[in-house]
Amino acid sequence: MNKRITIRRKLTKARVRAKISGSSVRPRLSVRISNLNVTAQLIDDTKGNTLVYKSTIGNKEVAKKTMTQKAEWVGQEIAKSAKDAKIKKVVFDRGFRIYHGRVKALADAARANGLDF
Repeated sequence: MNKRITIRRKLTKARVRAKISGSSVRPRLSVRISNLNVTAQLIDDTKGNTLVYKSTIGNKEVAKKTMTQKAEWVGQEIAKSAKDAKIKKVVFDRGFRIYHGRVKALADAARANGLDF
């Protein structure tokens, strides 16, 4: 990967993370999208704990879907797991990615299933 792209991504991620932080009352919903998989987790930054984690890694029911469909599935599942953990409000952490496409699909699916951010 180009050195400029790597530096830009690190700076963008640091800028986003400087503005948001998760707590036990309102954890941070961190999104990670690779070339094949989508991962989301709810993080309590004060304690440094992951409260809820969902991913498409190793999941055969979503393996053949498109990446946008995988992102929607992860958004639905993270919202269901958060509801089971009695979490309703979160802070959204998009990382270095812009709020568009797969990130937006995940966020919309999470909102539709009960998460508030």
